[in-house]
Amino acid sequence: MLTAYITYARDHINPVITEAAGEELVSAYVAMRRVGEDARSSERRITATTRQLESLIRLSEAHARMRLSRLVDLQDVEEASRLMREAIRASATDPVTGLIDIDLLNTGAGQQQRKLHADLKREITSLVDALSAGRSVRWADALSQLNEQSNIQLDAAEFTAAIRELESEGVLKVVGERDRRTIRKARND
Repeated sequence: MLTAYITYARDHINPVITEAAGEELVSAYVAMRRVGEDARSSERRITATTRQLESLIRLSEAHARMRLSRLVDLQDVEEASRLMREAIRASATDPVTGLIDIDLLNTGAGQQQRKLHADLKREITSLVDALSAGRSVRWADALSQLNEQSNIQLDAAEFTAAIRELESEGVLKVVGERDRRTIRKARND
C-alpha cells in the first residue's frame, strides 16, 4: 500500500510553489545565511549556500507531494525549513566553537581548525628558519621544540600532515626516513 502511495505521488503530483511559499523560502534561506553573522567578529562563517536553498525547495515540494497537494504551501516550507535547520545543526556544528560552519561539511574542518592548522604551518616554517640557519633540522628536534613552545601538546600526526603540506607547497624539504628525517627550507633556485 505504501509503495503504491509513493508511486502515485511521484507519478501524478507535481506541486507548484505558491507566491506565499516562495516568499517564505526566501525568508528561510536568508535566516539560514544570517546564522553566520557575528557582530563581535570580522570573520564570517558560511552557514548556507545555494545548495541549501535548492534542498529547501526540493524538501518543500516533497512535503507537498507527500500530502498529495498540487501546491507548495507555507506549511510545506516551514516543515522543510525545520528539517534543514536540524540537519545543519546536527552535521555542521563545529565541535571547537559550537557554531554552524558549512565548510565543515565541505572540507572536513571548521574555520577554527583551519586557522589553527595555518598557524601551525607558519610556526613550523619560522622554527625551521630559526633553528637551521641554512642547514637541516632533525624532525624529532623540530617537534620537540614546537611542543616546548606551546601549552597544547602537538600531535605527531598533525605535525606530519603540516610538514607534508609545506613540502608539497615547496616551502620545506624533508630528507631521510624515520628517525633520520631532517627538515630544511626548500631552495628557490
